[in-house]
Amino acid sequence: MATDANFWTASPTRDPKRGFRFRVTIEGVAKGNLWYAKKSEKPQVSFTEASHNYLNHTYYWPARAEWNTVSVTFVDPVSPDLAGTMATLLTRAGYEIPVDGQRPESMKSMSKKKARQALGSVMIEQIDEEGSSLEKWILYNAWVQEVTFGELDYGNDELTEMTMKFRYDWASVSTHAGAKAFTGPNDG
Repeated sequence: MATDANFWTASPTRDPKRGFRFRVTIEGVAKGNLWYAKKSEKPQVSFTEASHNYLNHTYYWPARAEWNTVSVTFVDPVSPDLAGTMATLLTRAGYEIPVDGQRPESMKSMSKKKARQALGSVMIEQIDEEGSSLEKWILYNAWVQEVTFGELDYGNDELTEMTMKFRYDWASVSTHAGAKAFTGPNDG
């Protein structure tokens, strides 16, 4: 196996991770991999800072972690109908449109609990050339923050796309080498 020192000159035993080899699984949208996922961001975490002034100097410490939203772009096939599936998912999350300008009687409000249950688990995997998982991200307590149902244009002959933006509390990652990070007590 090649070492880091001769990565570029030694014959590789495996391909490096490639951006076009991935799969997305969203339990509330469909069972199994969503073959129509076209593009996906990976989770991103940033840390705020705390500071303390002492005499004429400022000292800094890392503070709160904040996980940024993740956007996934899908092709909207006819079957399965992703637009219809998303509308149903949002309804299961508690969203109802007003009727005659009035708030629906049955609508208490959307809640994080209902939104998480409607969506189910969200997983983004980077895979190798044989389809084996190299890197698996799981978004915890995820819910749909934004849905873009696409754009229509007479001058465009591309397939219709939809984008979903997910808000979540944190993400875990596990790799093919057995490394795990950000895992919770129930992650095994």
